[in-house]
Amino acid sequence: MSRLHVVSGKGGTGKTTVAAALALALATEGRRTLLVEVEGRQGIAQLFETEALPYEERKIAVGPASEGGGRRAGGEVHALAIDAERALLDYLQMFYKLGGAGRALKKLGAIDFATTIAPGLRDVLLTGKACEAVRRKDKTGRFLYDAVVMDAPPTGRITRFLNVNDEVAGLAKIGPIHHQAQAVMRVLKSPETAVHMVTLLEEMPVQETADGIAELRAAGIPVGGIVINMTRPALLDNGDLEVAARGARTGIAKALSQAGLGGARRGGLAERLIDPLLEQAREHAERVELERTEHAELKAIGLPTYELELLPEGVDLAGLYRLARDLRKQGPI
Repeated sequence: MSRLHVVSGKGGTGKTTVAAALALALATEGRRTLLVEVEGRQGIAQLFETEALPYEERKIAVGPASEGGGRRAGGEVHALAIDAERALLDYLQMFYKLGGAGRALKKLGAIDFATTIAPGLRDVLLTGKACEAVRRKDKTGRFLYDAVVMDAPPTGRITRFLNVNDEVAGLAKIGPIHHQAQAVMRVLKSPETAVHMVTLLEEMPVQETADGIAELRAAGIPVGGIVINMTRPALLDNGDLEVAARGARTGIAKALSQAGLGGARRGGLAERLIDPLLEQAREHAERVELERTEHAELKAIGLPTYELELLPEGVDLAGLYRLARDLRKQGPI
């Protein structure tokens, strides 16, 4: 079972929401989960309706209770917003014992300069912090966290972000940075890790998902599953969809008449309603057909798929728990 879950997806697909729901879903029956943010957007804090996350691990929620017989309370969800500058200071202190000199470098802007001219170094620091949490143990030798969930960069950057060993090869052939990158890659390419892709049933997100998975596989990074987010139910059965696609006026006129809106006489209320209703029905039928096509393309990739419904009222804290329960019902991820 994977212990590091990396969540990516095209912008706008709701990857941060899915990462948060996954962290809650994994935090059951006393399990401890760490939810990690690496992009500095404080999206996790907003979802959990808490203050901005500092550069330290903080408990932010309790997972949903397990359902069925032997109901047990949920575990803990901790969160961490990783800052590249702070991570580099930690790194310098760990290997070079800079102390106050490290703080002076930060004031001079040297830390920001280093991570800007060497983006590969920045990614090593960000992924390294998450991988350290995966390996960390308590005094009894037990892993401190049962699972770590990373809200990662979007699909177009995820392979480069995770393939840090290649990124730093030109920076350091030997030494602490080189060894750190290798240690990170040992975790990222191990069975402990799974990269999950979040998508919508739309052409561009589905294509980016397929391309991202192909790149990850080529880089030897394990891919977990595909989360199809914001799904909507088909309002009509197959027979009605075909009728809607053809734009049959007679059936609608009859239905309106039966509903007490009067016959379909010319200029009457029912007559005025037919065309707008037909247009909406045609649009719905076209959307369902498109979604079925995109769904088939995702299934053809050959990975487990999970579906989360669209919450019309938006994703608040209660909605987040609802999504977490939906994920759990669909099996291990």
